[in-house]
Amino acid sequence: MSFLQDAVAVILMLSGTFFMLVGSIGICRLPDFYTRTHAASKVDTLGILLFLSGLAVFEGFSQSAAKLLLIIVFVALTNPVATHALARRALLFGLKPWYGHKDEKEER
Repeated sequence: MSFLQDAVAVILMLSGTFFMLVGSIGICRLPDFYTRTHAASKVDTLGILLFLSGLAVFEGFSQSAAKLLLIIVFVALTNPVATHALARRALLFGLKPWYGHKDEKEER
């Protein structure tokens, strides 16, 4: 049972690390504030949840695992709400979304 528990924990932590890496690349590569916010919110939230779930599985039934589960619930509830509030404020402030590249021939 210990090998299975360790294998599940490692798989969860590696997949969480992968999603956090993809989110970090998205923050660097995406063109505007709203798409970067999407990358930071959705992908990194999933990555953090998977990584913390892997740590909770690795700990087994203990007080530390219960604390990790509380952190998972807190992150799952607060991160999307905070990102939505940030994007809404940016839109109300007047920051325009990116609609794609314009053709160079149309500009001339």
